[in-house]
Amino acid sequence: MTASVTLDQLTKTYPAGVTAVRDLDLHVGAGEFVVLVGPSGCGKTTALRMVAGLERISAGTLRFGDRVVNDVPPRQRDVAMVFQSYALYPHLTVAQNIGFSLENKKIPKPERQRRVRDTAAILGLTGQLNRKPRQLSGGQKQRVAMGRAIVREPAIFLMDEPLSNLDAKLRVQMRAEMLAVHRRVGATTLYVTHDQTEAMTMGDRVAVLRGGVLQQAAAPRELYNRPANLFVASFIGSPSMNLYPARLDIVGDTAELIVGSQRLTLPPAVVKQSTELPAYNNAELIVGIRPEALTDPGSTGAPAAPGASLGADVDLVEVLGTEQLVHFQLDAERIGGEPAGVARVAPRAQIQPHSRIVLAVDTERLHFFDPATGAAIR
Repeated sequence: MTASVTLDQLTKTYPAGVTAVRDLDLHVGAGEFVVLVGPSGCGKTTALRMVAGLERISAGTLRFGDRVVNDVPPRQRDVAMVFQSYALYPHLTVAQNIGFSLENKKIPKPERQRRVRDTAAILGLTGQLNRKPRQLSGGQKQRVAMGRAIVREPAIFLMDEPLSNLDAKLRVQMRAEMLAVHRRVGATTLYVTHDQTEAMTMGDRVAVLRGGVLQQAAAPRELYNRPANLFVASFIGSPSMNLYPARLDIVGDTAELIVGSQRLTLPPAVVKQSTELPAYNNAELIVGIRPEALTDPGSTGAPAAPGASLGADVDLVEVLGTEQLVHFQLDAERIGGEPAGVARVAPRAQIQPHSRIVLAVDTERLHFFDPATGAAIR
C-alpha cells in the first residue's frame, strides 16, 4: 500500500552547529516520483536519510500519510532504500539476494519464492536467478539491488544516487528501465541525484536544493521555463542559461533592454503580461537567455528582426551533428558559470571561431531576475 510523504519544516543540525537541511517543506503524493537534486553538500542525501530514519530529525515533522514518524525506528517505517553501492552478498545467488529480507522476516518459502519470481520478471532477471553477483554486469547488479527493495512491497522507495556507478550509456538505459518499473509497481518514490539530466528526465516533480534550503519544487518543464531564481535558472539546463547585467529603458509604449552597448526591443506583450517588470524602468536587472533562444539568422536565410539581435565574438564552435554550440563573448560580462556565452544553432550554420557574428534573439523567451535578491521578475 503506497503512502504519501510530507516533510514539514524538516531541519537537521549537527552537534557542531552545522545545519545541513533547513525548514524543508515538501509533499510527495502517493505513487509520485519526486527527485531531490542539487550540488554536492546541498543536503539532499541528509533529507533522504531523515525520511529513512537513519538521521535523527532536529526540528519539524515527518508524516507518512497521516502518521507522524519522527521517532519511528527505521525497521518500522515500511520504506526500502536503494543505495549508490549495490552491497550484494557475493556468496548468495541473485534469487537469494533478492529474497534475503523475506527470509529474515520468516515469510513462508512458497510465498517467498513467488515474490522473488515476480520481482525478477519485472526487472528482467528471470534468467539470472541462479547466478552469483560476480557473474553479473553493472546494470544487472543494480537491478538486483532494486529487486531487494521491490520484493518487500514497501509503501515508500528511497533511492540515493543509484545510477552513479554506471557508465553514461548504461545510465540512460537504466533510467528508462527504472521508470518502467516505477509505473508497474506504483510505489511512492523519493530519488536523490546530483545529475540534473537524470532529475529532469525521471521526476514527476523535481525539488532543487542549495545549502540545505529548498529553492523550487515543480514539474521539470516548469523548472526549465519558469525558474524561481538565479540559482535554479543556472543549475537547470545544459548548457546553462546565459546571464548578463542589463538596464531596462521604457519610454511610452517602447521597452528596450540595454545589454553592454547593445539594445534589445521587448515585445509589448512581454511588458504587459508582467506586473513586476515595469517597476525596474531605468534600473538594473539581470537578463537570462537560454542557448536555444539564440540562433544564427544566416542559416535561415532571413535577417534578424530590428532590435532582436546581438553582435558577438566567437570563441569556439562545437559541432555535435544535430546542432552546434557556439561559445561567444558580448561586450557585457557574463554572470556566474563559464566566462563565454553559449548559443545552440542549426548544424548547417557556417560559423568559424574568432569571427564576428550576429545572433538573433527570441525576445519573447527572455528571463529577468532581481540583481539584489536573485528572485525571478515575473
